[in-house]
Amino acid sequence: MSNSLSGHVVGFIGLGLMGRPMATNLRAAGAEVIIHNRSRGVVDALAAEGLSPARSPREVAERAPVTIVMATDTPAVERIVGGDDGVVSGIAPDGLVIDMGTTAVDATRALAKALEDRGANYVDAPVSGGEIGAKAGTLSIMAGGSEEAVARAMPIFEVMGAGVTHVGDVGAGQIAKAANQVIVGLTIGAVAEALALAKRAGADPAKVREALQGGFAASRILDVHGQRMIDGAFTPGGKATTQRKDMQQALDLATSIGLELPATALSRDLYDRLIAADGGDLDHSGLYTIIDA
Repeated sequence: MSNSLSGHVVGFIGLGLMGRPMATNLRAAGAEVIIHNRSRGVVDALAAEGLSPARSPREVAERAPVTIVMATDTPAVERIVGGDDGVVSGIAPDGLVIDMGTTAVDATRALAKALEDRGANYVDAPVSGGEIGAKAGTLSIMAGGSEEAVARAMPIFEVMGAGVTHVGDVGAGQIAKAANQVIVGLTIGAVAEALALAKRAGADPAKVREALQGGFAASRILDVHGQRMIDGAFTPGGKATTQRKDMQQALDLATSIGLELPATALSRDLYDRLIAADGGDLDHSGLYTIIDA
């Protein structure tokens, strides 16, 4: 990777399944990366690779003009950004915060307002592509924020993603991600049912998948997750618990605007069944295990 971010200082908070490779890609591109994570082990490991530890989100924001947050859920983002020793308390005027997790729209807009009140900027830029895309730097990035803030973030986005779309104002990125997760969740369910049907009816599911790849049923989900279902390989690239959380957020957003999403509600319930069967830590394609049970 070229040193396209040489001279940039970027903060990164949240070094989990997705965040860790995203942060290391920034470092590989030449940025000085200031890191923080609730559990210390990953921080120590990345410090050995040349990333610079910070003791709190506040310290990250004090040391870096741009801070990326990649947290597991909305309460975690609210704690990191607005809590005691949070980003808001350390950010300088004209600082930039980029939330790249999947966060509720109303909370996103409230956090953006808190930062704007301090003269800082906020971009919500959730991603799609899973751990595979995070490692390869090929994530799809959906950005919400002002033209100026998104333009400022663009060199960073270009290191982590292969496609960046400025969807609209703050919150629009999270709306796009909610739509993304509805499609992902429902399509995983459709592929799981289709392959389970093929297998139970006596056809080779691998051959069925191959046949479907050439028609209207072809999709990235059928390609990647369909193979995982056939192989029984459910080491998470995206956890089932996270998929369930994201679908509930989409349902909450729909309720707030008077829209019913009946298929999404059914899919959420299927993920609840998977989690109740101790499958929460499986990849979200592990939904197959409760269909082909």
